[in-house]
Amino acid sequence: MLQRFIRAAVIGVSLAPIAAAIVGPTPPTHPARPGSINYVEGQASIGITPLTSASVGTVELDRNQFLTTQTGKVEILLLPGVFLRLADNSSLKMISPDLANTEVQLDKGRAMVEVVDIHKENSIRIGEDGASAKLLKKGLYDFDADHNEIRVFKGSVQVTSGSRKTTLDGGQKAVLGGEKLRAVRFESRQYEDEFYRWSGLRSGYLSEASVNVARTYIGTGPGWYGPGWIGVGWYWDPWFGAYTFLPADGIFYGPFGWGFYSPIAVYGSPYIFYGNYPHTFGEFHYPYGHGFPPPGRIRR
Repeated sequence: MLQRFIRAAVIGVSLAPIAAAIVGPTPPTHPARPGSINYVEGQASIGITPLTSASVGTVELDRNQFLTTQTGKVEILLLPGVFLRLADNSSLKMISPDLANTEVQLDKGRAMVEVVDIHKENSIRIGEDGASAKLLKKGLYDFDADHNEIRVFKGSVQVTSGSRKTTLDGGQKAVLGGEKLRAVRFESRQYEDEFYRWSGLRSGYLSEASVNVARTYIGTGPGWYGPGWIGVGWYWDPWFGAYTFLPADGIFYGPFGWGFYSPIAVYGSPYIFYGNYPHTFGEFHYPYGHGFPPPGRIRR
């Protein structure tokens, strides 16, 4: 068992420099905000301005701007603990980048939203085909403008289209634009495609980055936290060249099964390289260690 975990840890460590090399280690010039570009792969642009690896942490999707991908994918931050990923050949408009009222509109293609943390005070809405979807719980949400569908792999979302409303829970979808708006069951395996797997891989990298960053905020006394800690939120990892999410306490698990770690959780774990205690991250990274959750399905 221990050897299996160690092998998993070695695999994950070997992949991490690849992610860092793709993104680049350039530090951001200002704190992250809703709409901040967190990852760029392939061809993408805001308006007529191309996005590159140098855009990560330095460029934001502002109000009324359009983010468009060609043969490429982009990850943006919505709220601390909420990541939106845009697929190839897609277009997304920022309606409101406010922390108290965050709203985007998917005009073309597909977007997936991973919610690791959400509060009742948050208002996160995704517009599609004249409908508005308000995210209610932690989970994984799939928005498909090309097929006029909203799918919930895990979580809960309230969909409003004109005077019609319905609530979708995990394993349910709604087809937009018809006479009726209702929740129907769907088979998740049908949509666990390359974009789904890419989103899970990004979640795994950000989880790994959370441990890497959390270690730097472990307090040396008398407090629990070290210098620079501002509480729950986004924190930049220069090694991964991206923002990740750190909770204030404990471990927050995302829908793919990856954990996002607080400094206290890292300090208290017996499975982390800290001080003179050479333990393995693979054991700590419940339930899958490093690498993608087998066989690529979300954590129920």
